[in-house]
Amino acid sequence: MIDERRLVDLALRLVSTPSFTGSEQAAAELVRDEVAPLGLQVQWQQIEDGRANVLATWPGAGGGPTLMFNGHLDTSYSGREPWLQGIPGFQPEGFERDGRIYGLGISNMKGALAAYVEAVRALMDAGVRLRGDVVIAAVAGEIEKTQEGEAQGAEYRGYAAGSRHLVAHGGAADMCVLGEPTENKLVLAHFGTIWMRLTTRGPFVHTAFSSGRLAENSIVRMQALLGGVLEWLPQWEEEMSYGDVRGVANVGAIRGGFGWRVSRTPHETHVYLDLRVPPSVPMAEARRRALEYARALDGVEAEVYVTAPGAEIDPGHPLVGALEQAHAEVFGAAPERDVTRWFSDASVLSRYGIATVNYGASSGLPDAELGENLEIDGLVKTAEVYARVAQAICGVAE
Repeated sequence: MIDERRLVDLALRLVSTPSFTGSEQAAAELVRDEVAPLGLQVQWQQIEDGRANVLATWPGAGGGPTLMFNGHLDTSYSGREPWLQGIPGFQPEGFERDGRIYGLGISNMKGALAAYVEAVRALMDAGVRLRGDVVIAAVAGEIEKTQEGEAQGAEYRGYAAGSRHLVAHGGAADMCVLGEPTENKLVLAHFGTIWMRLTTRGPFVHTAFSSGRLAENSIVRMQALLGGVLEWLPQWEEEMSYGDVRGVANVGAIRGGFGWRVSRTPHETHVYLDLRVPPSVPMAEARRRALEYARALDGVEAEVYVTAPGAEIDPGHPLVGALEQAHAEVFGAAPERDVTRWFSDASVLSRYGIATVNYGASSGLPDAELGENLEIDGLVKTAEVYARVAQAICGVAE
């Protein structure tokens, strides 16, 4: 049913179209131009200059649910980062080698976008008519990032920016499959996150006049604070567990002073915390707990600047059953279920009443020396699963 060559060619073209966060429009145009000739109804959503969503609908005969396949266009990196040079899987240049596809975004998640399109094409080629609509949503701005400090502009507007626009402008469905790289496990829940900034302050004076004032230095004050923060993080992890899955927290960044002028004591120093929150804990409650801890610290200012909720789906939901059955038919064994501590657009979609499961091919990321890559056979089978799920959920018209 699935045309492997057609699927691979589209995946390679997507990977070879750079679409770093904030510059996704060229990739959106590629998707639009790919699906329009199939007869799908295409809605172009211009988010801002250089950024767009594509919402393509295959209308059903009527009487069935609407199933969305959602995938983000933006990539985690641009490929220009100095530390990624020489790593082929982190460059926006797709290629095949030994039964795998390599290139920036192939696993996260342009391979899934290509699989969505191929699944619909395969059903059309087979003369299948569904009762419910199938929607392919190619969205901008999913990657976990946000504007902060001097980091301003479109390239920092992530964390489901595209899917928020999508659902506010007609992108509704009964259910959704998100093809994030899950190693073909069914992710029935994932954590959300709080990003919190802790700030210490001190005098801004020339080093020549700082004798005897080292304890006032904002970096030194932060150093004294950090030990206590590290002792508190395991407590957060324990309190924010989800069943058998322990919570997780990270010290993600520290910033203070001016490297180009270290002859001045820094007037402020910041530590940035990534505190993962399970879907079972309301975000307002998690925010309150984080700030209660931070506000009890002496001489520290605290601000929560990201609140991105997690998501979950009832294990007995029909979409879960359809995915499990299709996976077993294609792969020959039942899929594993999983709970992850990474974020996805299910956070937004589920809050619009769209029951969502993350299910996609292997990430290929354990092979860090080569960067992002996907096994072609696994991608073909994943596309076949998507086609079968569309039939099971939307229903086949007589």
